[in-house]
Amino acid sequence: MSRQWWKESVVYQIYPRSFNDSNGDGVGDLNGITEKLDYLKDLGVDVLWLSPVYDSPNDDNGYDIRDYQAIMDEFGTMEDWENLLSEVHGRGMRLIMDLVVNHSSDEHKWFAESRKSKDNPYRDYYIWRPGKEDGSEPNNWESAFSGSAWQYDEQTGEYFLHLFSKKQPDLNWENPKVREEVYGMMRWWLDKGIDGFRMDVVNFISKVEGLPDAEPQEGKKYAPGGEYFANGPRIHEFLHEMNQEAMKNYDAMTVAEMPGVTPDLAQKYTDEAREEVDMVFQFEHVDLDSGPGGKWDLRPLRLRDLKENLSKWQKALEHKGWNSLYMNNHDQPRMVSRFGNDGEYRVKSAKMLATMLHMMKGTPYIYQGEEIGMTNVKFESINEYEDIETLNMYREKRAEGVPHEEIMKSIYVKGRDNARTPVQWNTEKNAGFTTGEPWLKLNPNYTEINAEQAVADPDSVYHYYRRLIELRHNNEVIVYGGYDLLQPEDETFFAFERPYQGEKLLVICNFTGEQAEFVLPEEYSGKEGGLLISNTESEEVVTFDTKLSFTPYEARVYRVMV
Repeated sequence: MSRQWWKESVVYQIYPRSFNDSNGDGVGDLNGITEKLDYLKDLGVDVLWLSPVYDSPNDDNGYDIRDYQAIMDEFGTMEDWENLLSEVHGRGMRLIMDLVVNHSSDEHKWFAESRKSKDNPYRDYYIWRPGKEDGSEPNNWESAFSGSAWQYDEQTGEYFLHLFSKKQPDLNWENPKVREEVYGMMRWWLDKGIDGFRMDVVNFISKVEGLPDAEPQEGKKYAPGGEYFANGPRIHEFLHEMNQEAMKNYDAMTVAEMPGVTPDLAQKYTDEAREEVDMVFQFEHVDLDSGPGGKWDLRPLRLRDLKENLSKWQKALEHKGWNSLYMNNHDQPRMVSRFGNDGEYRVKSAKMLATMLHMMKGTPYIYQGEEIGMTNVKFESINEYEDIETLNMYREKRAEGVPHEEIMKSIYVKGRDNARTPVQWNTEKNAGFTTGEPWLKLNPNYTEINAEQAVADPDSVYHYYRRLIELRHNNEVIVYGGYDLLQPEDETFFAFERPYQGEKLLVICNFTGEQAEFVLPEEYSGKEGGLLISNTESEEVVTFDTKLSFTPYEARVYRVMV
């Protein structure tokens, strides 16, 4: 397995709207990011990933792109962006951009042309179909944001496909001209000096020929059609072509967001010999607390399931391919609220979760605010939410007669706005995020949880993240070592080993709010372990006996000579 800079890096995701507002209009912007680069450099991260900053009407917070080669007015100018890139590189960090090419905005010039007439040269840039004989949609696919995935357009009397919002028509990747346009745009950004792309739902770009109906769901008009567009028939061909046409001549990284990807498929996507992508984002572990009704159908997470799932991915990509490591992002709730304890043990459980993740094999991704232990939010009124997915779901459930209180329970746990409340910088008004009216309400706990307080406190979550990042930079075993799960059935501890060249790390994390004893494997008896990091006061060197005693949410990492 080759060595690569992106394998040895830690990535920090910035959701620009909510990061830092430099001009008081209530919306985070590019100059606001530039203002905070020293904070990110001090944290120790290597790569910054910007969620979309392109020109957009903002139907889905920038994931609906009107012009791939222009900057959204709210975020600043191309000059501001170029200054940001220069400042990032000047601090020895890298910058990757979001690539959203499964769909564009319906306000993109290609789509404006495409909908004019059936014989317009741009018609075939998108997926148009006549309705069924009765005039209904071409198939029964459901949009990811509720309702039909088809929108009727009166001008030409046909439907266009949109797997997401109706303002996000799907591009037709079967058309070689579309692919050429996309690769040209990617090279344009790479020539500007960016260091790679995070690719939004890129495994949806190849659809099954004929676009057949999905398996009907009882009592529902529409059904998820993922088997006909996720990991479709030409996906490997398209990604290899993208690699050859756009990426091959640049020292840049790619991470592909791929809902529905399996370890076997991920092995193919990330196998260096196949020249497709460097890493994938998979979603299995963040679906473990969803019931049969999907994301909003809440069920408790079992630690055994989490261990089994993450370990499956660790083993599958241990020798071929590469893992991305994350527990939250702009689409997922805050990890300390979801997997830890955001009350009494917020700081300790945030550190424990970070230990578990950063000690695995793969490239860790930190989502803004995670490094200070930001939590989920509970707004009382649905009118205080901004996320299109949340609002569409709420309307649909209310129409079905589901009580407001019951729907809000799901939103408090799983809503995307949990991750999108502005970053909490200090105790000033609006947490120092803006001097204006913030685009989304802040989490009221910013007076206790904020970056200024975290940087000042040597025992904070922030300083623990700094140590974890530093350890990864200085210990090859963390980057390139193997992975072996211990005690897979245990519902209290997540423990694993990382063997590498005559040493190994022993990682033990107590996932509960109870005091507990961890029973060591027999081969540890009498051996010495040097403490690498822990979220509590622990002995620097320990001679292992049969058991180790752990306090609630305690995590320890030992270096053991084999």
